[in-house]
Amino acid sequence: MRRSNARKVKPRLENQMDPIKLQFRSTRPVFRNPNSKNSYPRSRILFYTSILLALLLFCYILFFWNKDEQKKRYGVVIDGGSTGTRIHVFKYEVRNGNSVLDFTEKGLKSMKVSPGLSAHVEEPERAGAAVAELVEFARRNVPKEWWGKTEIRLMATAGMRLLKEGDQERILTVCRRVLTGSGFKFLDNWATVISGSDEGLYAWVVANYALGTLGGDPAQTNGIIELGGASAQVIFVSNEPIPPEYSRKVKFGNFTYNLYSHSLLQFGQDVAFELLRKLLVSGSQEKATESLEGGKLVDPCTPRGYTHGQETWKLSPVSLIEKNRYLSTLHPNGNFSECRSASLKFLQKGKERCSYQRCYIGSTFIPKLQGKFLATENFFYTSKFFELAPKGFLSKLMVAGQQFCEGDWTELKRKYHSLEEEELLRYCFSSAYIIALLHDSLGIALDDERIGYANQVQNIPLDWALGAFILQSAADLDVQHSNWMTTALVAMPNTIVHVWLCMWTGTRRKLPSSIGEEVAALPLFWYPEYPRNEALFMESRDEQMELRRSGG
Repeated sequence: MRRSNARKVKPRLENQMDPIKLQFRSTRPVFRNPNSKNSYPRSRILFYTSILLALLLFCYILFFWNKDEQKKRYGVVIDGGSTGTRIHVFKYEVRNGNSVLDFTEKGLKSMKVSPGLSAHVEEPERAGAAVAELVEFARRNVPKEWWGKTEIRLMATAGMRLLKEGDQERILTVCRRVLTGSGFKFLDNWATVISGSDEGLYAWVVANYALGTLGGDPAQTNGIIELGGASAQVIFVSNEPIPPEYSRKVKFGNFTYNLYSHSLLQFGQDVAFELLRKLLVSGSQEKATESLEGGKLVDPCTPRGYTHGQETWKLSPVSLIEKNRYLSTLHPNGNFSECRSASLKFLQKGKERCSYQRCYIGSTFIPKLQGKFLATENFFYTSKFFELAPKGFLSKLMVAGQQFCEGDWTELKRKYHSLEEEELLRYCFSSAYIIALLHDSLGIALDDERIGYANQVQNIPLDWALGAFILQSAADLDVQHSNWMTTALVAMPNTIVHVWLCMWTGTRRKLPSSIGEEVAALPLFWYPEYPRNEALFMESRDEQMELRRSGG
């Protein structure tokens, strides 16, 4: 319905119109305020003022908005390892849009329970009980008011990777139920079995973060060779062409790193020791390992005088009954050279199936090693046991391993009385296995100082779970920074409209308390000459519509 006071326009043909009036109408602003002769200069001032205010708001949102609340944060990562499950509770800050991580005792609390999750394959509920114990540790170290804001993640590694998929899922289902009721922020897909490639990548990240090379020149980074209980990882920057299944890319700062990353499942120290002894019994090794007495086979990787008892723990897929059966047929007679030779044959098994130019270990592609390397986990524990210097340790490890392997078990127990037998037993095998892996297989010289063992750098533990947390916290900040930018970009034009309207109409309208309310409250139009009186706007709008209908 047309307003009664609206101006009526008599239709007329275009060629009959007064050219002066036509020109006047065609140049008249549609929403011009008829009460102001100087509206143009004033509108420009108001427009530019609103732009300035919006820019100030943009800067506030970008640099100050909600920053106080975000300064302190917590995070929880559970490492479901092969020999035990360890929880890490992180306390850190966000400053100037960057994570400030503290991996000292002040910012990192850890706890481990044994055995690993994979040991509970027959009773998954026991895996849940182990996780529940770790959750209680996290609750004690994260203030209650932060529980709902703190993410908790479970990442299981090689011990779980050795299990069948169905067995993995049964254990994870129980663990997810515990984590869902923990009070912490949790989603089901945050409890997973991670790939060996991911595990190696995370180990590389934390090592180079600690060394200060992450975010810098890729050529200056350090590679990682990690010897776990069930798997071994090799990760480094390579300039060789790498098959897609072995290639990983990670972007950090201004650099993208092209990495070779691979996990050698079942080549971890503990599983390899079990499988090697099984191969000795099955006759897969050469006749040289046969004993001269009782028809038994010689175990060159166990010091003489040791008696194989009924072992009760399980790490590899070998059943306990089968394991205790084949152990009873082995005759311990430690010999470093023979143990090294048997280890090398174990590492080279399947090499005939290699489909690449070279395979240093089995049929696995590994490019030529480049740059410096850190040898971690069991490389560290074995070298530390023998009190070796961190650099160029292989030649001295060979000498120390030979002396240990040929020692009498009774004397060794007396000398190292503070260690449990199960731990002490492995040092003969581990010393020979490390030489066979690093020197005989990967070609690292015995006196090469480009490789050194370590379990921490600058007081930062070289634990892959820390690397996972570094990448996750960086990714979270990127998402939040993007959200801030989006909020600011959405708010800026709407705020211009809001501020301009308030200044033009002279009303005292409060700015809404949140961006969401502001967006909802604003009008859907934005013109630099919006009239003071809304009725005039309506009249002007109706007049213009009439002009268009009449062809004016």
